[in-house]
Amino acid sequence: MPSALSPSENAHLPSDTPPLNAMLLAAGRGERMRPLTDETPKPLLKVHERALLDWHVAALLRDGVNGLVINTAWLSEQIPQHLNAEWPALAAQQRLHYSHEARDFGHALETAGGIARALPLLGEAFWLAAGDVFVPDFVFDPARAQAFAQSSDLAHLWLVPNPAHNPKGDFALQESTLGSGEADGVGRVLNVAKDEPSEFPRFTYSTIALLKAELFRSPWCSIAPGNPDGVAEALAPLLRRAMDAGRVSGQIYTGRWTDVGTPERLAQLNAEPLLASETALK
Repeated sequence: MPSALSPSENAHLPSDTPPLNAMLLAAGRGERMRPLTDETPKPLLKVHERALLDWHVAALLRDGVNGLVINTAWLSEQIPQHLNAEWPALAAQQRLHYSHEARDFGHALETAGGIARALPLLGEAFWLAAGDVFVPDFVFDPARAQAFAQSSDLAHLWLVPNPAHNPKGDFALQESTLGSGEADGVGRVLNVAKDEPSEFPRFTYSTIALLKAELFRSPWCSIAPGNPDGVAEALAPLLRRAMDAGRVSGQIYTGRWTDVGTPERLAQLNAEPLLASETALK
């Protein structure tokens, strides 16, 4: 695969912060969204007349992210066709890159497998977001990215209050205390099973994160560099190993967030008015 995308100039970034690349996960079949996803990839379903994927792209560009890598599998040809037409300047600047998992292996590689496959395009630290989540007010903060890149952490996760469809959450968060050395609002994410008692509150993983390439190497991950064999593997086990080693930080995000996992949630989003800040992004 090609080498990592080269940085481009961007006025949003502090002068000493190299702009990071971002990966958008867009390879899933979207079984729960059928029949809507029978002919349209889930990330191209529209919220207020704009594809879910385009909301992410707009926010990432606003916040100074350099290049975008999108993995595909189901109806894979539609995603580059859409993005190249919707964002022609990005395409012309060669800042849109694709990892075509179904074309290369005949199947999707799940989260960790897909990231490992695309890793040569991403660099040593990068943003991650799922293409089927609506989070229009989220800021891909360059200062937070710089702090993460300079830390020893392997991952920084944004967690959200538990929605009705995930009442027990995914991970626990030990929030920072005075003198802990953590930035305000940042804590340690803990590997606590859903049915295991915890003195710390549990939250749901938003699917937005900062990650290090190191997480996809031994001892955290056994997939060969670039995933040449097309191994399908989930991200959560890697994150849990890193949590057990104390190398995953996180913080709570309380802005608007929806996992667009069912037709009913999509319809509800489209029935709700956009906020002023969201209209500006659109």
